[in-house]
Amino acid sequence: MQGLRRCSNDVVQLDLSSTVTTTNTSSTSLSIDVEESVEAKIQRLITEHPVIIFTRSSCCMCHVMKKLLATIGVNPTVIELDDHEIAALPSSSEDGPAAASNLRNRAPAVFIGGACVGGLESLVALHVSGHLVPKLVQVGALWV
Repeated sequence: MQGLRRCSNDVVQLDLSSTVTTTNTSSTSLSIDVEESVEAKIQRLITEHPVIIFTRSSCCMCHVMKKLLATIGVNPTVIELDDHEIAALPSSSEDGPAAASNLRNRAPAVFIGGACVGGLESLVALHVSGHLVPKLVQVGALWV
């Protein structure tokens, strides 16, 4: 398949600038629409997956995020982006432009239930404070 490349068992590299249309009817499908912008594709992926991590292929922090979530019992969707695609990542509107700039400059970025949690430090802080598991339960990514 053009546009999608499996990098490991739990990471899919998605070429968001691809002009190929690929549709899979399974519940974990990733589809590429020729008419969508990179920003629209990223936003669609965020809304389609309860827990999604956007990362660079060279980022080791993504592994730590995946390990933390797996320890809790969640297997997030992981999308590797090129540097020019990282700039298309949204941030939460209440964080302001400075937070958006910081998020875009330091992938990985995790989204839970469509909301931007931030990077590794934010995810760990959410876990240590005891708010991560309830948030995962609330969005249907974890059943307890």
